[in-house]
Amino acid sequence: MKKKSKNLIPYLMITPYLLHFLLFVSFPVLFSIFLIFHRWNIISPMEFIGMGNFSRLAQDSYFWQSILNTLLFLVIHIPLQLIVALAFALLLNQPLKYIGVFRASYFLPVIVSGVVVTILWQQLFGYENGMLNRILMLFRVPRIGWLTNPNVAMPSIAVMATWKNVGFYIILFLTGLQTVPKTYYEAADMEGAGYWAKFFYITLPAINPTIFMVVVLSTIGGFSLFIEPYVMTGGGPLNRTLSTVLYIYKQGFFFYHMGYAATMGVTLTAIILTVVMIQKKFVEKNS
Repeated sequence: MKKKSKNLIPYLMITPYLLHFLLFVSFPVLFSIFLIFHRWNIISPMEFIGMGNFSRLAQDSYFWQSILNTLLFLVIHIPLQLIVALAFALLLNQPLKYIGVFRASYFLPVIVSGVVVTILWQQLFGYENGMLNRILMLFRVPRIGWLTNPNVAMPSIAVMATWKNVGFYIILFLTGLQTVPKTYYEAADMEGAGYWAKFFYITLPAINPTIFMVVVLSTIGGFSLFIEPYVMTGGGPLNRTLSTVLYIYKQGFFFYHMGYAATMGVTLTAIILTVVMIQKKFVEKNS
């Protein structure tokens, strides 16, 4: 009996995870796949419509506009995230005094609520009394509609999102930098290599897996853009900050088009997977 009870212990230990996986991962995924073939508004019974949701999706200009908006966000956000995070990681990898305090301070925005950060930056971006425009006015530069100009709103959100998340990626880059063997740099110093030569021929190739991880995580996070446009612009102006997740949210919980929202969600997942695979090929080719 004791032996049998001991054999059951591992299964009992993983039971909470299995229940969580079944209830909050497997069931929602399977139910979403089931929903894409139905029309359902929560109140009325489900109606099977076959590929009707996909036909609607192909003709939905708002959905494809949201995809373009999200891609624009990614084009700005990912390079900015990489450059800023790597630059600060290189700085914080030096033997500076109170280095632990500096590392913690850069990570603080990550743990602050996204809504709080968004409201803070909304005040900074204010047209009349925002701090950024007040600074511009000191230099007699005209005010900028950071969140009201269709051409500026999404880049502004990308800058804010970078500030919010960069601390996490600094930690990842720091971890990667600290795994590079010191002997590589010592050998390069003996050969008379300069800083930039060591950076491009030693540091970057050595942290290539970290770069790929940062790119993938930034891509997934970027495609999940929701809080920032929801709080700051509501998707405006002229739907230029309407992210795909925000549009899915509106279709699902404003208009109760659950089947159509599920179809967009599954399509977005396929797009994310495709983009990540392209990034993987590109990074591996240039590593």
